[in-house]
Amino acid sequence: MPKVTYITPAGDEVVVENAEGNLMTAAVENQVTGIDGDCGGVCSCATCHVHVDPAWTDKVGPATEAEQGMLEFEDGVEDNSRLGCQVKLTSELDGLVVRVVGR
Repeated sequence: MPKVTYITPAGDEVVVENAEGNLMTAAVENQVTGIDGDCGGVCSCATCHVHVDPAWTDKVGPATEAEQGMLEFEDGVEDNSRLGCQVKLTSELDGLVVRVVGR
């Protein structure tokens, strides 16, 4: 399973080794500040909004139509915005870096 580096809204780096599930569940399980995952991962709250490091955007892929709908109501949306609950962690994402937007 991949290693993921989360950069919190305060600028702290939290490295999660052997991350499983999706970006949101791995963050919640490892108490990453700024990711709440209030909806439990069904793409309905945007409390797991992250910016994917530009070096990783192609591998992670673009936001789905459902994500884009949720992100329309968020502040700080950028081209590399994703909802962590919609990014499944695979071995191809080993080394992934994301910046937590937070609220």
